[in-house]
Amino acid sequence: MTDALQSIYDSVNTVEVSTVSSVYKLLLSLILGSCVGLERKRKGQIAGIRTFALISMGASLAMILSIYVPQEYLGLKNGDPGRIAAQVITGIGFLGAGAIIQSKGSVRGLTTAAGIWMVATIGMAVGVGLYVLSLVATALIIVILMFLEQLEHRVHLGGESRIIRLRVNAIVTDIADYRTCLESHNVQLVNVYVEYDYNEPTTRLNLVTLARESTDFIALFEALRHVRPTSAISLANQITI
Repeated sequence: MTDALQSIYDSVNTVEVSTVSSVYKLLLSLILGSCVGLERKRKGQIAGIRTFALISMGASLAMILSIYVPQEYLGLKNGDPGRIAAQVITGIGFLGAGAIIQSKGSVRGLTTAAGIWMVATIGMAVGVGLYVLSLVATALIIVILMFLEQLEHRVHLGGESRIIRLRVNAIVTDIADYRTCLESHNVQLVNVYVEYDYNEPTTRLNLVTLARESTDFIALFEALRHVRPTSAISLANQITI
């Protein structure tokens, strides 16, 4: 029994490409890619378990082919195992671009795109036999995607650009009250775009702000409504004047 296990271990860890080692690498890359895909799917992203598993397996298979071709036809010392693998890095960028969604000035999917690129490199690492490194890299990705996100929310790092649009039933010439209201809700005013309609009279304010994800916009809108007589308030990701 010990001899059989040792034989399997040697077959899996051999430098040369074999059926046993190739199947093991594909299965391992499938599992590692699925782990990352599971986390992304849990966050409601388009790319999920199947996508990440296929990307990881495809990169691993490409790496196996990179090693196999010079090994069988050119000699391991004379071939270039990195030639096919180099194209994987280039090609995976198209999949990453497809995961990025741009809508009305808001960009989503950058983390998923970075995850796709990273999973592809993990698949390549499995393909060359760097199993421990692949496991560590997968574990670090899970830590980054799950725990660092919680840390960001807990310490309120950074902010997101949001445009608060107001229709005020008056001609507004001083926005100091609006600035004070925003600051009381920990929202930073970055810029202001104004449009006047003297016939009604009405002022359309586009307040470009930096707001935390935890900002209570319902409470903020209620406070802004009482600064001036206001007929409409909305939240947007781009300025429309």
